[in-house]
Amino acid sequence: MARKSSLRDFQTYLAGRLSDAAQGHGGASWLGLEIGDDGWLIDLADGGEIVQAPQLAGVPLVRPWFSGIANVRGNLYAVTDFAAFLGARPTPRNANARLLLVGVRHGSNAALLVPRMLGLKKPENFAEQAADEAFPAWGRRRYVDEDGRLWRKLSVRELLADPDFMNIGL
Repeated sequence: MARKSSLRDFQTYLAGRLSDAAQGHGGASWLGLEIGDDGWLIDLADGGEIVQAPQLAGVPLVRPWFSGIANVRGNLYAVTDFAAFLGARPTPRNANARLLLVGVRHGSNAALLVPRMLGLKKPENFAEQAADEAFPAWGRRRYVDEDGRLWRKLSVRELLADPDFMNIGL
């Protein structure tokens, strides 16, 4: 029972931080995601809202990484399985899976289905590395944490402008 309470407290805390970041309050923070063995960082202000992965309505004749349409409180979101989009194993639909509503700030109802959230990260705990020029612009920036783990930084604006991401049809 204590675990449910702790998870609920964490989600309430994280929702408050997301709200503050969206309104420009509070210090800079990143949200950590785990995709396969890879760590990803996203600006908290770009993170939008995090919700438990809801039931998705399937869409025919789309690429395998497009998971479908989600109804979140009456708003429809186009859901991309971020792991599958990256070429990793598709996100398992379990208790760890979350929907990250990333497009709202940028005028798009886009959402990323992610396998695991790793919580808030402080930018000052990371050192920037050389950009990976072989990777698409939305994921070129790389950082290493205090433990030596390499992380990629997701640029939501550039991801939403990427023609490959936006072209969901077969």
